[in-house]
Amino acid sequence: MLERLETETFLTLAEELHFGRTAARLRITTGRVSQLIKKLERRIGGMLFERNSRTVRLTPIGRQLADELVPLVAAMEGALRRAADASRGVTGELRVAFLGEWTAPALLRAVGLFAERHPDCRVDVREVQLSNSRAGLLDGSIDILLASYPFDGVACGPVLLRERRVLAVPAGHPLAGEQSVSLEVLAEYPVVQYPHVTSAAFKGDRTPDRTPSGRPVPKGPVGGSFSEMLTLVAMGRGVLPVGEHSRQYYPRPDIAYVSLHDAQPIERGLVWSAGNTTERVRAFVRAATDAAAPVR
Repeated sequence: MLERLETETFLTLAEELHFGRTAARLRITTGRVSQLIKKLERRIGGMLFERNSRTVRLTPIGRQLADELVPLVAAMEGALRRAADASRGVTGELRVAFLGEWTAPALLRAVGLFAERHPDCRVDVREVQLSNSRAGLLDGSIDILLASYPFDGVACGPVLLRERRVLAVPAGHPLAGEQSVSLEVLAEYPVVQYPHVTSAAFKGDRTPDRTPSGRPVPKGPVGGSFSEMLTLVAMGRGVLPVGEHSRQYYPRPDIAYVSLHDAQPIERGLVWSAGNTTERVRAFVRAATDAAAPVR
């Protein structure tokens, strides 16, 4: 089994490709770096680095070892972090975010209950956009997010909010005066598309390629944000299925919202990176679940 210093030294040298910089980062001597690498190479029975007086490069064996060790080390560090969190209790800082204005009240109720239960943990609340919500979870700038499902590739908590779907159309559109319409009308008009950074599963739920009967849905232009997508609708560039709370939070004289009587409700809940499942995150999920009003 690899010792911690051996692993750290190998992965640091694989990143830096320089013995001096590796030694400086690990606060050991260059001789110690060389000794540890040679010891590891003897154990493996092959060269991990090609090195001369000017360059250091990974061998194919070294690259393979680095690629396999990186996720294992990350998983071990995550396990240690979660164990430390559990031993200390819920302290430190938790960065929570919401996506969509109408979800903010639900998030703030959760924050309030969490703060009562865990006064030693500071909560930072911020808003994210469609374009950066996933990136914030992956780069660690936010810990947990209240967002729409499906949000694939991350851990998801229970459903906290549900809302009926409506169709956003221009105010002068033929459908604007209807009480309700079917999803089948999506085959008759271009549908404004979500930004490219949103997942295929999310797009498939919100702006499907086909109607329930299998008719193809024409694709309209792509919007960079939700407000921009609504502006494209107002310009007559397409229609857009949205949640019914858009009537309240995005009222516009140039847009009408028409009920979709055969559409499944939109569901929302908490999402977070599976590798960041700390005790703080677990405690916040519990608080949000307890604070949520009964799901309609």
